[in-house]
Amino acid sequence: MYFESVVVLVLFSIQCICSRLPLEVFQHHPIEHYVHHHRLNHNAGFHRKKNIDFDNVKILYQIGTSDADLPECAPRAICNKLDLYDAPWIEKQCRCAGGRMCPLELQTDDGFTLADKTRQYKLCEPVKKIPKCRFFRDTTWTITLFANNVTEQIVQCHCPKNSMTYLTKRQAVHLPNGQVAFQYYFSCSPQARLRCQRKEPCRLFTVRKRQEFLDEVNVNSLCQCPHAHRCPHHHMDYGVIAGKSYTEEAIKTYSGYCLPS
Repeated sequence: MYFESVVVLVLFSIQCICSRLPLEVFQHHPIEHYVHHHRLNHNAGFHRKKNIDFDNVKILYQIGTSDADLPECAPRAICNKLDLYDAPWIEKQCRCAGGRMCPLELQTDDGFTLADKTRQYKLCEPVKKIPKCRFFRDTTWTITLFANNVTEQIVQCHCPKNSMTYLTKRQAVHLPNGQVAFQYYFSCSPQARLRCQRKEPCRLFTVRKRQEFLDEVNVNSLCQCPHAHRCPHHHMDYGVIAGKSYTEEAIKTYSGYCLPS
């Protein structure tokens, strides 16, 4: 119920200004979270690669069709977002100032990467210059959604190791040009280990069709399955049931349930 109410409220609040809601805003309060060890390592094979085979990886631009069409990155802005849920793909968010290149390597130890669930976020500046967040107290990043569908993700601090992000606040921002943007705030929480109750979903998937053969998926792991049971990793796996659909946003939701191992 909490998940569905968040989806409805967020969609209603911005439907007048945009058609592409950042899936990162589909988060849960940390008390409902559990990130299973296998979920964290589901894409471990991808992490071992040092470079992307660009012949097989789809590159999207949040606006335009080339780097020249992108806005210049603000300080500590995410310049590239790498999605590892299925086959890797990249969305370019902005271009680094001063002719610097935004990293494209599919790795987390390059000094410019923040990892969260099945995504890697690349920055123009070294991560070591960014302070570490305190659980629940600090804002790790903000995502601002502008009326022209451009999003800007600014990092304030990085979460401690083996933690996760969750949505803490959203607000409307009135810009000098008279337009309204919506800003979303995220914080860090440690991983919870709640045991799934009977008939309770262990994982929720929010899926948006970006292109004909490309899905953008946000995964929320909720609880730990009982002994000798496992939770589905993919929204097309056995044990996953389709939920509500939001046609205007091209979004579908799915719930995964514990299955015998």
